Amino acid sequence: MALYSAGVEYGLHCLLFLVDDKGDTRDSSVRTLAELQGVPQELLAKVFTKLAKANLVVATEGVRGGFSLARPADEITVLDVVRAVDGAKSIFECREVRGRCAVFDGNTPDWALEGTCSIHAVMLTAQKRMEDALAQQTLLDLSRRVSRKLPAQFNEQVIRWIDAKRG
Repeated sequence: MALYSAGVEYGLHCLLFLVDDKGDTRDSSVRTLAELQGVPQELLAKVFTKLAKANLVVATEGVRGGFSLARPADEITVLDVVRAVDGAKSIFECREVRGRCAVFDGNTPDWALEGTCSIHAVMLTAQKRMEDALAQQTLLDLSRRVSRKLPAQFNEQVIRWIDAKRG
């Protein structure tokens, strides 16, 4: 089971089409992005509503309107997107098993529950490291990484495709 929803993945993929490897932003409608990525439009609309509430994207006006980035791509982290779409999630929920030992016979001594559970502490450290890693990667970083893998003409094809959808 994945920790983060499909909405996080869909959102990140679609946001990459709103920025180029130089950091310049462009706009697009949710309908166009959904069709381009082959993702459900209804789900993507909900994702973009969350992204807008988190001030990561803004609606653009007019017939050719849609969404564009609300901030420069180098100021939007992967963690920002994750939290906007899925909220703050814990990777572990401590159930205080340490206090249920049969030897305690229902009378758990204070020392058994004192301080943070050692297992929980490890999981908190893991969560912090994961979130730190996500916070260090921006949309611009991702865009540049993706651009290095793509054939040069692909970006131009995408722009022409999006422009054709606008009419």
